[in-house]
Amino acid sequence: MATKPRSLGDILQEFRQHRKVMQQELQKVIVGQDEVIEQLFAAIFTGGHCLLEGVPGLAKTLMVSTLARILDVGFKRIQFTPDLMPSDITGTNVMDEDEHGRRNFRFVEVPIFTNILLADEINRTPPKTQAALLQAMQEREVSVGRETYNLPAPFFTIATQNPIEQEGTYPLPEAQLDRFMFNVKVGYPSMEEEEKILAVTSRNEKADVRKVLSARAIVNLQKLVGSVAVSEFVIKYAARLVRATRPRDDSAPEFIRDFVDWGAGPRAGQFLINGGKALAAMDGRFSVATDDIRKIAIPVLRHRISCNFQAQAEGYSNDDIVLRLVRETPEPDVSKFKQ
Repeated sequence: MATKPRSLGDILQEFRQHRKVMQQELQKVIVGQDEVIEQLFAAIFTGGHCLLEGVPGLAKTLMVSTLARILDVGFKRIQFTPDLMPSDITGTNVMDEDEHGRRNFRFVEVPIFTNILLADEINRTPPKTQAALLQAMQEREVSVGRETYNLPAPFFTIATQNPIEQEGTYPLPEAQLDRFMFNVKVGYPSMEEEEKILAVTSRNEKADVRKVLSARAIVNLQKLVGSVAVSEFVIKYAARLVRATRPRDDSAPEFIRDFVDWGAGPRAGQFLINGGKALAAMDGRFSVATDDIRKIAIPVLRHRISCNFQAQAEGYSNDDIVLRLVRETPEPDVSKFKQ
């Protein structure tokens, strides 16, 4: 007897359950940080890259390495230091000589050939080396000499970054920042969370986490997320939000013209939509809502606008500007979308 094909609703509910189990496993090691974890999941299920920013000691590296333990995929870590070279990231050709004296070049793979790449403290290496990641993050491939090598699927870069005010840091170039779907701020734990962290870590016991998803399952879930419906209403709202960040656009409010030098490009809108799809799918919903767009607006837009000196002088941060923009940007007129 033929089995009844599963409905999209059944598949989405199964996805929701996978996400719940992943979070439970991750929370065996990581205390709190629910919003950070949700944004990490959203990036993974859309094939995006994520930049985690916070002071040292907030378990950013531990969070990523634990996530890799939960997923049955390859994981490598590159510790970014001031003396790191571009070839340490992309790989290099070395000369080999066989037993007959013939010489040939052989490509030596480096840690970037993996599924999850942890770029640890990415802003402690100069921009020349940071830029070596650009092709890998955008094209999922690296070029060495005349050859181009594909990276395995899925491939994600999850980078950690110390606050740029700290000594020994190099600000990431705008082109590099724009490749990251989310810029996630990892904050200090609450009093209750910090007490729990101290209690758990002082036992000298390593939590046992189980693997939840394989590489093939992740790729299939990425396809599922891509199929989540997005209405014209939501698309217009996302476009309106992105265009309002540009001080020279007619739709930009007065405070954007006063405080922002340049705003977000079209890639920001793509990430808003894709991130909204991930949030909807992880919640078991068939379509994206404007609340999904608002929920991820700050991590998508905070690193894609440049505040001017006037904003800094008046104490406005990028987050303040984006939050105000989200509050003041109206949704499109619903009546125009009725049949």
